[in-house]
This record gives sequence, structure tokens and C-alpha cells, in this order.
Amino acid sequence: MTVPQSGQELGGPLPIDEFRARSEQIVDNIEQVIEGKTATVRLALAVLLAEGHLLIEDVPGVGKTKLAKALARSIDCSVRRIQFTPDLLPSDVTGVSVYNQDNHEFEFKPGAVFANLVVGDEINRASPKTQAALLECMEERQVTVDGTTYELQVPFMVISTQNPVEMEGTYPLPEAQLDRFTARIAVGYPHSGAELAMLDVHGAHDPLHNLKPVSDAETVRRLIATVREVHVADEVKQYAVNLVNATREAPELRLGASPRATLHLLRTAKAIAALEGRDYVLPDDLQALAVPVLAHRIIPTADAQLSRRTTDAIVADLVHRLPLPHDRSRPPYERGTDRAEYHHQYQPRRR
Repeated sequence: MTVPQSGQELGGPLPIDEFRARSEQIVDNIEQVIEGKTATVRLALAVLLAEGHLLIEDVPGVGKTKLAKALARSIDCSVRRIQFTPDLLPSDVTGVSVYNQDNHEFEFKPGAVFANLVVGDEINRASPKTQAALLECMEERQVTVDGTTYELQVPFMVISTQNPVEMEGTYPLPEAQLDRFTARIAVGYPHSGAELAMLDVHGAHDPLHNLKPVSDAETVRRLIATVREVHVADEVKQYAVNLVNATREAPELRLGASPRATLHLLRTAKAIAALEGRDYVLPDDLQALAVPVLAHRIIPTADAQLSRRTTDAIVADLVHRLPLPHDRSRPPYERGTDRAEYHHQYQPRRR
């Protein structure tokens, strides 16, 4: 078995209107399986286009794995699924060198991470040693086995699920692992109308079986290239730094977000802006992403835990207290004022 070729060059960026049309096709396709969760689906796609990784954490039966598989099937590229269990070995994830008696040489047998999309189900059921096998590939997009480094394909994304309620037979993800996930989302229960429609659609057959791809790896690479070109004003960059710094200074937290979190926050904001049809990032994008991107990386103090303060609530409070950035030559933006003027402040300088 040969190692898949990797390191493909990204294609040229798409016009923002074409980007939005192609990305909406993917969102609409996923919603054939996951109904009534447009915001969650869009965030999952934004993480892919931001070249990140996604952790889906929720109670059983709400569609965590279906969301991951629907995203994977909507893109015509290589997909591998890993069922994390206590007896799963690191070599099952990364691959192993096997001695070939015919040519008297060792041959590398690629593991499950050699794919564009890797769906890891119940990641917290694997041992810490096996979880650690994902650290290098998630951050550096490469795998090192027996002293040889193999690059992974582009795009590359790990979508993992875990159940936050059942703790029997699980291993909590370490901070180093959590920090490599760009965002943590919860699918949540559907509203009554969507659940009623689900009975009609899912009652007779699983729509996932009939889901057809509406994009391919080459298109996704061009979508990623478009996201990279999204403009970020200096004030917005400073606001991102201030937001992450606020987690490090909060008295309710004993561990704040890392510099990697700042990068992930900005990259995902660029993807969200492009999905909205903008080629520039607004502070609103950072505010909307603060909880899913930052909350899983921070650790509350013992007092905050005794007060039943969740990390989501702590980050939301920090966002509420932190003032919005503004151009020093203009008065601070206030809700209800001219939105066009507000947008103009963060747009790239047009020639």
C-alpha cells in the first residue's frame, strides 16, 4: 500500500460571491441530514475552511456522528473513520512499518489519519497514549513513524465526538489535545418542528445513505485559499489579542487561552466573514466565535467550579465587558448607529 501524496498546492482564490454560493451548497447538503441546525453546520464548515479541527461534544443521540459524516460525505475526498476504544493502538491511527520478506525492507502501512477528513468517534474512550498520536498530525499536518516524516493531504481535518455525561471508561482529553481543536460545538436538541420532520425523513430510511457530494477536494482547497485572503484590520487584530488576554487575566480562571487560540480565533473569523459574503472581518465575528473557540481551552478556578460557573458563561461575560475596537479618529461605535459606516471602518482600502 502506498502513502497518499500530500502537500497539494492550494488553487487560486474564488470571487467572494462564488465562494458564498459554493459554500451554501455544502451547508444545504448537510442540512438534508441535520435539520434545524444551520448555525452549527455553518460553524463546522467554517472550521474546515479555516484549516482547523472540530470537537463535537454533546449528549448521546443528538446527531454528533451524523454531522461529522454528513460534512465528510458532502465533499468528494478521502474520508476515514476511527472508532476510539480503550484497546485502540497509536499505530492504528498513524500507521506502522512492516517488514516485507520479498524485498527484505520495511514498508510503511498508512494509518487512518492519511485522509482529507478523519472522523474520530468517542475520542475520550481511547487511552492517553493513543490520543497523543493525534498531536503531531493535528498541529503540524504530518506523521513521524520510525524516524521518517510523512506529510498529510490538503485539506486535512479531524472531526471528533465525545459524550460529556458518561464518564465510565473514558479518559479526559488533556489540555494539549484540547488546544489543538479549533472549536468545540454542541449539536443540541432539535426544536419540536425539526424533530417532527425528522420522524418523517429518518423514519423510513437514513438520509445519510443517499447523500451525494456537492464539492471536491480541489474546490475546498480554493475555498481555503479564499479565506486566507480575507482582510483583517489592525483594530480587529488588536481586539482578538485583547479578547484572549482577558481570559489570562480573569480572576475566575487559573488557565487562560493560548497564543494558538488567538490564531484559531482569527482564522475562523475570516471563514465566517467569507460565509457571510464579506471579504473583511468584523469585531462581531470574533464575538460570535469567542465561546466555541475559547471556552474549551480555559480552566476555571476551584471557586468558580464550586459556584457552578461554566467556561462558556465566563467567556460570554468577558466578551460582554470588553469594549469594541474603534478607529481613534472616529467616536466609538454604538449599537443603532449607521451600520454602513461601521462596516466601512474594517473594510480593506479599495484602489
